[in-house]
Amino acid sequence: MSLESIAKIIKVQLPAYLKRLPLPETIGGFARLTVSEWLRLLPLLGILALLGYLTIRPFLPKKKNQRDSLINLKIQKENPKVVNEIDIEDLNSANVCYCRCWRSKTFPVCDKSHLKHNELTGDNVGPLILKKKIL
Repeated sequence: MSLESIAKIIKVQLPAYLKRLPLPETIGGFARLTVSEWLRLLPLLGILALLGYLTIRPFLPKKKNQRDSLINLKIQKENPKVVNEIDIEDLNSANVCYCRCWRSKTFPVCDKSHLKHNELTGDNVGPLILKKKIL
């Protein structure tokens, strides 16, 4: 399609099409339109609706997938409940960080995966830090 044909559509055919449309002068006039007149208005109304949707679409809230609402995506999914027990006496270092975001590849120990999770979701989860008192 050349620019000449596009220019002809915009300058000649589109105004002619719009002049032939049965647009009433008042809102009440829409109630008096016949079925055939409504059918002639459908393409224009469809284009206007599409343009309106495309205009407001960036401002609509994003739909969340069901998977996005899950906290635990992959850790011990075969168990009905994930429970980890760690005896405080078994702690080898003074500080140990445990995962609370469920994204750690070294679960239950934190690998700082919560940083990416927080950035993606706007969450503020952090690790559980156990400190061993040194006497």
